[in-house]
Amino acid sequence: MKATSWVALAVLAVLGALIVYSSLGQGGVRCEVCLEFRGRDVCRSVDGANEHDARMAATTNACAFVASGVTDSMACERTPPRKAECAPR
Repeated sequence: MKATSWVALAVLAVLGALIVYSSLGQGGVRCEVCLEFRGRDVCRSVDGANEHDARMAATTNACAFVASGVTDSMACERTPPRKAECAPR
């Protein structure tokens, strides 16, 4: 192999490692939200940088499974969760 091929391979390996490291280090808080919407019950957990963002993302994720359409999704996201727990990672 040529020297430029080894350099390119090394750069790609470093870039790949950087992407994996940055994606694994995202969450400082893990929130689990359980809600019931129109007779359907769902729980979802999400990691986030802070509690507010993680809780909102978990709610949005849960509503994606039980609501259909924009109007349903908005109504679901306004529904108070039956369980919302957050803990540092």
